[in-house]
Amino acid sequence: MGIGQNMLAGAALLALGCGPALAQQVTGTTGSPGATTTIEGKQLPPPDPKFGGVIQERASDSRPWWAPRIVPPKGAPNVLLIMTDDQGFGAPSTFGGVIPTPAMDRIANQGLRFTNFHSTSLCSPTRAALITGRNHHSVGFGVVGEIATGFPGYDSIIPIEKGTVGTILKENGYATSWFGKDHNTPSYQSSQAGPFNQWPTGMGFDYFYGFVGGDASQWQPNLFRNTTAIYPFEGKPGWNMETAMADEAIQHIKQLKEIAPGKPWLVYYVPGATHAPHHPTPEWIKKISDMHLFDDGWNKLRETIFANQKRLGIMPQNAQLTPWPKGLPEWESLGLEEKKLFIKQADVYGAYLAYADNEIGRVIQAVEDLGELDNTLIIYIGGDNGASAEGMINGTPNEFTTFNGVPVPVKDQFLWYPFWGSERTFPHFAAGWAWAMDTPFKWVKQVPSHFGGTAQGMVMSWPGHINDVGGIRRQFHHVIDIVPTILEASGIPAPDAINGIEQRPIEGVSMMYTWDKANTDAPTKHTTQYFEMLGNRAIYQDGWVAATTPATLPWELSTATPPDVITGYNWELYNVQNDPTQFNDLAAKMPEKLKQMQDLFYSEAKKYNVLPLDNSTLARWNAPRPDLTAGRTEFSYAGELTGVPKSAAPSILNKSYTITTEVEIPDGGAEGMIVTEGGRFGGYGLFLSKGDFGVGRGKVVFLYNLLDLKRTMWEGPELEPGKHTIVFDFKSDGPGLGKGGTGVLSVDGKEVATNVLEHGTPVTFPEDETFDIGLDTRTGVALLEYRYDTPFKFTGKIDKLTFNLQ
Repeated sequence: MGIGQNMLAGAALLALGCGPALAQQVTGTTGSPGATTTIEGKQLPPPDPKFGGVIQERASDSRPWWAPRIVPPKGAPNVLLIMTDDQGFGAPSTFGGVIPTPAMDRIANQGLRFTNFHSTSLCSPTRAALITGRNHHSVGFGVVGEIATGFPGYDSIIPIEKGTVGTILKENGYATSWFGKDHNTPSYQSSQAGPFNQWPTGMGFDYFYGFVGGDASQWQPNLFRNTTAIYPFEGKPGWNMETAMADEAIQHIKQLKEIAPGKPWLVYYVPGATHAPHHPTPEWIKKISDMHLFDDGWNKLRETIFANQKRLGIMPQNAQLTPWPKGLPEWESLGLEEKKLFIKQADVYGAYLAYADNEIGRVIQAVEDLGELDNTLIIYIGGDNGASAEGMINGTPNEFTTFNGVPVPVKDQFLWYPFWGSERTFPHFAAGWAWAMDTPFKWVKQVPSHFGGTAQGMVMSWPGHINDVGGIRRQFHHVIDIVPTILEASGIPAPDAINGIEQRPIEGVSMMYTWDKANTDAPTKHTTQYFEMLGNRAIYQDGWVAATTPATLPWELSTATPPDVITGYNWELYNVQNDPTQFNDLAAKMPEKLKQMQDLFYSEAKKYNVLPLDNSTLARWNAPRPDLTAGRTEFSYAGELTGVPKSAAPSILNKSYTITTEVEIPDGGAEGMIVTEGGRFGGYGLFLSKGDFGVGRGKVVFLYNLLDLKRTMWEGPELEPGKHTIVFDFKSDGPGLGKGGTGVLSVDGKEVATNVLEHGTPVTFPEDETFDIGLDTRTGVALLEYRYDTPFKFTGKIDKLTFNLQ
């Protein structure tokens, strides 16, 4: 290369943001089509380089020049970032549990177990922290997105100045993808109208295959490919998202290997397991049930897990098993019927975890089969928070009974016992199992003050780079430390600016220092960490934890007024360096140390957008948000429309309303769904009946499904060919949550049915279902009477459909 070409190449590299030190990472001849280069990475995307060729009047006298393709630094690994859901520290075999998790065991045996790794205690906050490397309040996720409020720490919007690991790696030449749960798109931005900048594809991930929201049926999920709803389960009995998602990820990785074999990738793999609904396949339910892992109950289970943890070195020998709480029943106090039901619940949960781990194992094996295992950093986090007690004291066949504050008695749950875990259920286990799955700690999901809510078993491997294979690390770390670990491993710096927006510093620290065997007992580099969720809070510093005593119970959705968020809480104090399970409360003995820690918490709270503190729950669920329906009382539609999330649909909850539709019925009659929201586990539908063997087809029906516990129907006549007007008018007995009322169904100006709805749904219809017009996606609202198969397309024509809300 001549002097002139060297100068042109240097100018081009500087334009790409590369300093002289990185010039050695150019491959090929600069300006040729095959040339590549790394970038400094401080400004993303880098500015376009200046043209380095020669332009004369004739092409024959000119010289073309191509900008070098951007690639990561040499040796940058693929990254397989895995996180399950609601798992609990003591659930998997890798961390002393009785549920077999051989895929997690495999990564632990090829790398390291981390026994002092922490989450935020709730789903979407942990996920926001994980992909940004910042604390959850710093990125707008002080709580789950469903209860977002209008404060910077709680609005469920990841700020532009806090870019994700997807964006950083993508702009540095990685292929990036996201599989599974997306709980970081604001609920009020999750419709077909967008905006899409807070969807995975807008947050730096080239490809998304998964569901949007807190949970989803694994049999009929609200599934998306990028931003388009898809329904691959239709007409495929036995289809399950755990397997489908693994298949999709395997094919994606294979495709990348074959098309761009030298291009590193980031695969963010986050299944819905083991968040409710617990939906394993029948084969896995049988396999785990036959092992009788839970027959002795939750108290004995804790003792077994704790003994395993000491045997494996997960817990030091001086650790103490925390006491069983007074708010949950002892196993031996239960009756035979209760024990039978609860064992079934645990078997299905165990099957779900084992099944999910098996599918994760298939993805890992595919990486090895493609010859990429040695080039891949695998991080596998066991859960985004502690095990969930949201099944309430007795568990539930339908998780949405919990979210609506409706407990289901044990004897009633036996109606669902034979098919627990199937598509006929949306199940969750009893709260006692959650406490047991968090062994040896106190408390559960939602509780950030105690490690039962935040301790996550985590394993990490990268062959040839971790030199203490099978080792255990006890350094305190937090989910915000994953992004800086990935960046250090890949040799990519955190950017100063993304899309022209100055970036705020990443708040976590890299964990790579722990990989060296010489650093087995090195002091942690993560010395201070606050925790806060729903007003409950804690602060960690240098082996000490100060924590509030939870004032409300995670297994009770109460409308009672909570205590004052500042003065209404007692504080506890622990030296977790010597007392890793938070067994011995030192608050009374060390008031000065406690005061110092409390002051530190408020200092950190001001720094990271934690204020204002808010310990309300139900009130925040129903708080106004800037969704597409705000302030609207009339909605008008025509024809067909499907997949509209509740945030963009007319809400009939806790109010009077009128639904009016003008339809045309063809010769021979019609059937099908006119309008619906929800499905099998709660919702409503206005439709023309399918009938049986041609009898009763085309009858007008309005059906209200109260949480799969009771269905109330209004029935009208069969519609003759021609134009008709159907009106359903409901007068609520409110105001107040869950009030009933009286509904009147009219056809062509004539009242045809009047019925009383005893109770309405107080808080929410199933969030994985949608508002549909002209057909019914996923599951149907009817069960036996007027049952139909989805999509139950309307075979007439909907000229106009209006909702008037009062």
